[in-house]
Amino acid sequence: MQNEAEVEYWSKNKDEVLTAFQTSQSGLSEREILTRRKKYGYNQLRRKKYVLLILLRQFKNPLLWLLIVASVLSMFFGELIGGIIIITLIVLSALVTFIQEYRSEKIIEDLNKKISHKVIVIRNGEKIETDVKLLVPGDLVHLDIGTKVPADLRIIDAENFEINESVLTGESMPARKISDALSRDDKSGNYQNYAFAGTIVSDGEALGVVLATGNQTRLGKLSKEVVQEKPQIEFQKGISKFVNFLIKVVLILTVVIFAANAILKQNVLDSLLFALAIAIGMAPEMLPVILTVSMSLGAKIMSKKEVIVKRLISIEDFGNMDVLCTDKTGTITEGNIKLDDYFDINNRQNEDILLYGLLCNSAISHGKKISGNPIDAAILQHSNEKLNEQLHHYSKVEEIPFDYERKRMSVVVSHGKSKMLITKGAVLPVLNACSKINLGGRVSGIASHKKKIGKKFMDLSNQGLRVISVAYKPTTKNSHTKNDEKEMIFLGFLVLSDPPRKDAREALEKLKSLNINFKILTGDNEIVTKKIAEEVGISVSAIVLGEDIEKASGEKLNGIVESANIFCRLTPEQKQKIIKTLKDLDHDVGYMGDGVNDIAALHEADVGISVDSAVDVAKDASDIILLKKSLGTLADGVLEGRKIFGNSIKYILMGVSSDFGNMLSMSISSFFLPFLPMLPTQVLLNDLLYDFSQFPISSDNVDSEYMKRPKKFNLSLIRRFMLWFGPISSLYDFITFGVMIFLLKFSDVAFRTGWFIESVATQTLIVFVIRTRRSPFWKSRPAKGILISCLSIVAAALIIPYTPLGTLFGLEPMPLFYFIFLIGAVITYILLVEVGKRIFFKKYEI
Repeated sequence: MQNEAEVEYWSKNKDEVLTAFQTSQSGLSEREILTRRKKYGYNQLRRKKYVLLILLRQFKNPLLWLLIVASVLSMFFGELIGGIIIITLIVLSALVTFIQEYRSEKIIEDLNKKISHKVIVIRNGEKIETDVKLLVPGDLVHLDIGTKVPADLRIIDAENFEINESVLTGESMPARKISDALSRDDKSGNYQNYAFAGTIVSDGEALGVVLATGNQTRLGKLSKEVVQEKPQIEFQKGISKFVNFLIKVVLILTVVIFAANAILKQNVLDSLLFALAIAIGMAPEMLPVILTVSMSLGAKIMSKKEVIVKRLISIEDFGNMDVLCTDKTGTITEGNIKLDDYFDINNRQNEDILLYGLLCNSAISHGKKISGNPIDAAILQHSNEKLNEQLHHYSKVEEIPFDYERKRMSVVVSHGKSKMLITKGAVLPVLNACSKINLGGRVSGIASHKKKIGKKFMDLSNQGLRVISVAYKPTTKNSHTKNDEKEMIFLGFLVLSDPPRKDAREALEKLKSLNINFKILTGDNEIVTKKIAEEVGISVSAIVLGEDIEKASGEKLNGIVESANIFCRLTPEQKQKIIKTLKDLDHDVGYMGDGVNDIAALHEADVGISVDSAVDVAKDASDIILLKKSLGTLADGVLEGRKIFGNSIKYILMGVSSDFGNMLSMSISSFFLPFLPMLPTQVLLNDLLYDFSQFPISSDNVDSEYMKRPKKFNLSLIRRFMLWFGPISSLYDFITFGVMIFLLKFSDVAFRTGWFIESVATQTLIVFVIRTRRSPFWKSRPAKGILISCLSIVAAALIIPYTPLGTLFGLEPMPLFYFIFLIGAVITYILLVEVGKRIFFKKYEI
């Protein structure tokens, strides 16, 4: 059947399509499903393991290729051993980074498997919920608003059905879909009765037959994965600026080092090899790997706290968000909406209110599970045998879906020969559509009762209850639109509750302690929202309505959004406007949402956060997925994000200060030394050893005081740090040079060995000073990994000159006095940097 992908199913009617796939309106049997799964496999895109691509990525640095070419030339001119060593070191470094990066990608791939993707299908005559990957050709799939189409489908039933196909076509406007067969004369190729995998249902509902799954779908056959790119987050922008800045510094110093050595030492090839080796040592080629490893390990840790990271780079902004916006449902409330009562204006229970609420309902029951809008699901949950019997006497003829302008939905149902339009929604929008009221079977004008209805609504809302109204009217029209929602008969109220979470107060306190401002953005009314907010300990600074946001702009809008913490009666566009304004005010904004109405806000936020139970389109738009819908879980994730950011900044600060110091020393020494201060092979070995020592930095401990506040990537501070501590490093290099040349009278080989050991020792051990702002540094305990790796690398640098490997690299054993000097130099260097650190952090904030 999948081999028949080119069959013109669009031209066949419903029965012909069902027959072609050997299925029926009752769906496939379990036995047939197993047979087809064996034949077609699971419904998932089989991704290529981009092993070769990841490996090739390690060689994309143009300086690296220049060094390889220069090494080959040196071998050609007789420096065979040196050239082989350089190329071996380059390959070894690439393999190490490749392994780390591959492991990181594997971690993210495994974590994403934890995010569930469910779909409603008809099998054996019943609607059930199943995992998307278990679909097979011939399955009958139900689609509704917010669903991501799980496979290529031929639509056989549709009601006001529209799909956003921008993932395939680039067209942002939704495409109207139908279930009718298309004429064979239609050569437009618009496939109006097809729904393709990866597209999003934007309106209505439909039933479709699976035509193709997995890699046989149109999406699966694309040469590259199609995704909607989110704009760069603040951390990405900061890293890009930093890399560009560092590359400029590297290029300038590389030219100086090459020119000085080539002119003064008369050996162009050796000078080029040396300059390129130094450039590679300082070039930030390891930064992406360190960041990726750091973030992937952090993502793995966060997953144990039931926080799944979809977009790795978002971890940094997740940790550093200073404003969290969220709806109240399921975050500060249980998210388990229940129907408590239903009654008319005189508090009399009227079964028609519940019956009409069940008829005007978008939720779907499949077995013991109910899916769909939480309010509709709560009403459907309240059904009973008597009501079910009555429902069988009604047939749904039309549906006018809910939207956020009207804040109501309507259906047309037939009962015998008569038809009726039923409307259900927020109290005031429904009330505005009514001209009459049903008073226990007697219908009269509504004008004199509006005040009573308003008071009833206020009383219930003040108790923290959600109130929905139901209205109806007879109709004889054949077709209806939202313009027909007028002159309705008000019937009564459906009263629902969603109590505050027991852990909400504690979780909000935790977020407050992390200096995260909490703002509620909800479509609900201000009375209910204020009541719930007060119950969980939120101090209400100001309440702003959607209409106020709509009217405001400029400084007025900025002031409103900055000062208020509760925003009610919002449309999706107004939520997005609030988040954009907060970002313009230089806030790092997180938004947590789980519905179709949250998509725009999730895309706009620096960090989009959703839950595993959210609609597909919300999960797709999110960067972070919570397996457990809890603000407490969120706070744990924020702490991990801050730890990752802190360790990333540590690596950057340590790297730029030591590398800049080394390049400065190389540049200046080139003018007075009659030989190369270090051979290219020694420079690369030094760089490799340092990189090895820094890999565990991603799991280092971070001081608790650093974690208390969100941080921003500060390029100017990094530049100052480099210019502050780089020269201190160079100062000790020159002291070492002086001791080795004038006191110890070292040869060029001994000189290189001495500087090699001193360079590795100082730049590695200084990590323990720079990794913390605490003074003295021993008040902050490093993680065992970084402690062991740094000490091991220093030990390796001390031992290598006494081994055959040392001879290969042009190193030789050092005299005892050198080590006495080295110990003194390292101790005084650490103390000087400690003093410098104390002064620096008093002067500059990070």
